[in-house]
Amino acid sequence: MPKQNGANGEHVVTMREVAKAAGVSIKTVSNVVNDYEFVSQATRDKVNKAIDELGYTLNVSARNLRRGQTGIIGLAIPDLQMPYFAQLSSLVIEEAKKLGLRVIVEPTQYSREGEIEALHGSQQTMIDGLIYSPLELDQDDVDQLDVDYPLGERIFTDKVDHIATENVEGAKRATSYLLQTGCKRVAVVGVQPGEKVGSAALRYQGYLEALEEAGVEFDERLVVESGMWHRSDGVRVMNALLDSGVVPDGVVALNDMLASGVMHAIQMHNLRIPEDISVIGFDNSDDSQYLSPALTSIAPGLEAVACLSVKLLKDRIDGVSPSKDLKPEQKVFRKVSSSLVVRQSTKLPTNSLVV
Repeated sequence: MPKQNGANGEHVVTMREVAKAAGVSIKTVSNVVNDYEFVSQATRDKVNKAIDELGYTLNVSARNLRRGQTGIIGLAIPDLQMPYFAQLSSLVIEEAKKLGLRVIVEPTQYSREGEIEALHGSQQTMIDGLIYSPLELDQDDVDQLDVDYPLGERIFTDKVDHIATENVEGAKRATSYLLQTGCKRVAVVGVQPGEKVGSAALRYQGYLEALEEAGVEFDERLVVESGMWHRSDGVRVMNALLDSGVVPDGVVALNDMLASGVMHAIQMHNLRIPEDISVIGFDNSDDSQYLSPALTSIAPGLEAVACLSVKLLKDRIDGVSPSKDLKPEQKVFRKVSSSLVVRQSTKLPTNSLVV
């Protein structure tokens, strides 16, 4: 069968040959391969049969050039070494490939300058749209988002589409679970003072809501600040908490890397997990199940985040409305459900019966 790739002198099947085999015009073949809707099913079937028999494949690069597109999207994230963002990057690349897109990943390195560069730098000429996860920009920087098709997770404006994880609900679920297991002094690790709309602020809000609903008195000594969310930060701040004489019986760490560091500090103080202190993380990273003990964590639904983000961005690039209920100029806000993955770093709820 002829090949379309043209390698090693092999014959390259053309659209003209497909049209001749199917008994239709070249324009009709073009309409079919570009999935235009005004083509009868009988004609579509006839063209697709010829495509299969001849081994024709669409030259995506040429099509994109004709449309003024590159077929490339950007993904701007703070840090590729953070498991959450590494996993998100992998999933976005996988989903983009399904839609014939390639991805340029740009780490912004936790800097405002890096986040602005991702929006307005020279690479913008190379991409058709951007999936964007800023940490440093806020409401005062809304005008910076005036670019083609940005799509973000951190919500501080309705000018862009948003695919969000359940930050508040997830942290609330984690805190409530610890309270259900009998914990009475639940600490939260990773709070970032002054933040209002980022993941840290939202997860802290969920922690506070869980305490209030359970009627548990708030204790500011159990609120542990952390500039960054790396493993070393978890070790450092948990050591400081335990050395101060404040010993919680449960910890909600605002991500899994913090939780890993927290667990290390607890064990270095000759305390047991979960008998003395239970620990819950957030993000359900791949490494969480291999810690000792395995870490209970909130799974934020990253697969759905990646799938919805890429699909929505592709719709925007193609000028397709992402929903029948929305006008083209209206922005999309979708929240992906989270879930609690229970492992050995926490006790069972006090009302559970093990048989």
